Amino acid sequence: GSVTLGGENPYSLDERQLAHFRNHNIGFVFQDHHLLPQLTVLENVLIPAVADGRPDNETVERARMLLDRVGLAERLEHRPAELSGGERERAAVARALLRKPALLLADEPTGNLDRTNAEAVAKLLLELQQQEQTMMIVVTHSQELAAMLQRRGELDNGTIRLT
Repeated sequence: GSVTLGGENPYSLDERQLAHFRNHNIGFVFQDHHLLPQLTVLENVLIPAVADGRPDNETVERARMLLDRVGLAERLEHRPAELSGGERERAAVARALLRKPALLLADEPTGNLDRTNAEAVAKLLLELQQQEQTMMIVVTHSQELAAMLQRRGELDNGTIRLT
């Protein structure tokens, strides 16, 4: 078999090409957020675009829109240390969605969020999945989030069972 995303086989790429491919095609939401402490929330969300040079106005506006959608419009100039764990998680979700990825890999994207913010993030993920045709692979313990997804697999004693 083979793996392709957007018609491209990532296994045929060298390291530089693979880094470019990941940056443009895959969004990552890590459990530990991986926000840079010296940057503001807005700057952290713009990190994926910096690899291509200075982010253009459209990209900055998308970052602001995503931060607004996850409830962080008032926190753009704050540094990660000034945010709660849930706010850092929402900033990480916005960063993962900045490049309109074809694939979003999310590890517990609502794990540190209260119910209201978890619902807002889940709604944003599902809306953008529909609007931008993003494929999502989400790892979660949240039954509420899992129930919203089109296809689910459960890990049971080391075996994935599709439900």
